[in-house]
Amino acid sequence: MSASATQSASSASSTDSGILAVSSPTWLPPFSVPSGVASSYQTSRNTDPTLSTQTLNLTAYPEPWGTPTTNTPEIQNVINSIDWDHVPNATVRKALSNGDLDMNGYDYTTDPYCWWSDSNCVKPKVSYLPEDIYYCPRVGDWGLTYDDGPFNIPDTGNSSWAEPNLYNFLAEHNQTATLFYIGSNVVTFPAAAQRAINNGHVICIHTWSHPQMTAQSNELVVAELYWSLRAVKEATGVTPKCWRPPYGDVDDRVRAIAWQMGLRTVLWDEDSNDWNMPGDGGGNLAPSTVDGYFEGWIENRKNGSDNAQGHIVLEHELNNSTVSMAEKWLPQLQQTFNVVTIQECMNISQPYWETSWVYPTESNPSVTNGSTSSSTASASVTSGADGQSSTNAQDKTSMAVGQLVPSLQLFIFLIMTLKFLRIF
Repeated sequence: MSASATQSASSASSTDSGILAVSSPTWLPPFSVPSGVASSYQTSRNTDPTLSTQTLNLTAYPEPWGTPTTNTPEIQNVINSIDWDHVPNATVRKALSNGDLDMNGYDYTTDPYCWWSDSNCVKPKVSYLPEDIYYCPRVGDWGLTYDDGPFNIPDTGNSSWAEPNLYNFLAEHNQTATLFYIGSNVVTFPAAAQRAINNGHVICIHTWSHPQMTAQSNELVVAELYWSLRAVKEATGVTPKCWRPPYGDVDDRVRAIAWQMGLRTVLWDEDSNDWNMPGDGGGNLAPSTVDGYFEGWIENRKNGSDNAQGHIVLEHELNNSTVSMAEKWLPQLQQTFNVVTIQECMNISQPYWETSWVYPTESNPSVTNGSTSSSTASASVTSGADGQSSTNAQDKTSMAVGQLVPSLQLFIFLIMTLKFLRIF
């Protein structure tokens, strides 16, 4: 892929902070909001125990869980929109047969590309990318996240732990979370994604097939993100601004591609390792070990030793083991921590490019969404440490009109007064 690929007009300038400006993706199909899906944040919660198992049109997508296609006009449009001069030329890493990464030849002493898998680096070495989000700033906050969803009915047919099990449990406990979705799971179970967004959760991207992202070519990085964004957009009507790399595997090359596709990188500072418990797709970690992690976190908060910052914790809706573990510990976490979405603790009120969606945050816990129609953001967005977007032109125009109306009313009043005095 040429580094001289056409630069998108929307990312042609940097922000005042030096972060590369990005704007609402224009290369996604203009899907309408599906019937029965909200177009703004909702406070009501649905706990119906059943969901439709109808899929999206799978012929429009790559094979679920397969390597995503890159030789389509859709992918080429995205590739042509990226400013490749602002994508660091990091080496594409090699994935070993056991799934690990070959780190031979990488200079870990200087970590030139902020490779998280090597150094847990979260602050890019290039100035035009924002720092990763990886913890909640406020002490006592627990950023609740679940990866790998939506949890589909397993091939075994045992659906007791599949969605909406976890989502209903969260609703019953008045809790929302940030959900990092696999695109393949969304196309095969869109009703679960629709339940999640209607119940107030925040949806982010977790790639199409869950690979080590630094081992993917530039084209495959684009495809892994694009097909997931497309699936979420078709299923729910929203375009997320957040993504989490599988295994945390990200460097500045991958970050830069994701950022120019409208996605900020989100990691974590506490890992439950729940994915490694026995279960479909799991490992052999004893559940008692995972219990011990939760017990330690709760005890540290209670005894005051956890007093430096809040946390973002990695959990999964992967299988029966992870879901049952999540439901086991949530009530105790709620008694000890302020359990919130990542966006709430980071004061990111608009996690999607559709501006009709405004979520509550810690700085503004009360939101009123009067709009019920979907709209597309078109203004450039600056995301600094808080990930917030700058005020768009339409907002400024509305403010100006609002300020003008009282002045106009006063002017008319004065004219009428003068006419009255002249008559009498």
